[in-house]
Amino acid sequence: MTQTLQPASGEFQADRIHRLPVRVYYEDTDFSGIVYHARYLHFFERGRTESLRALGIHHSELAAQEDALAFAVRRMNVEFVRAARVDDILMVETFYKPQKGARLMIGQRILRGDELIAEVDVQAVCIDAAGRAKRPPREMAALWQPYVIETD
Repeated sequence: MTQTLQPASGEFQADRIHRLPVRVYYEDTDFSGIVYHARYLHFFERGRTESLRALGIHHSELAAQEDALAFAVRRMNVEFVRAARVDDILMVETFYKPQKGARLMIGQRILRGDELIAEVDVQAVCIDAAGRAKRPPREMAALWQPYVIETD
């Protein structure tokens, strides 16, 4: 059975940032109605996955190829700035930074309108089926290269 790949949610815009709208559901909150801190990691993961999907990189295809590949988060530095609440509409922004060897450097922000809710710097690596880090294939890196934003 051939799997039909779904189109990406969100989109890259002229500023080379991928934007994905997400709604906060009751299940995302703690007893006080505020988004539980670990749920932000879910929102960030969705942003990274959908930005890769928009580039034509699908996790299921990577895992199914003969030399199976996957992405793994190596390091993540999160800053929580404000609280989000149930029913908020948030925007997850994802942008790529210059690659460092096998490490894919990604910046992300979660906004409610113009208000910064949380931001994260992510170091991800491409890994093989045995879990060893390896450089992403050139053709894959070429897909995100036009979206790299020089920072700092």
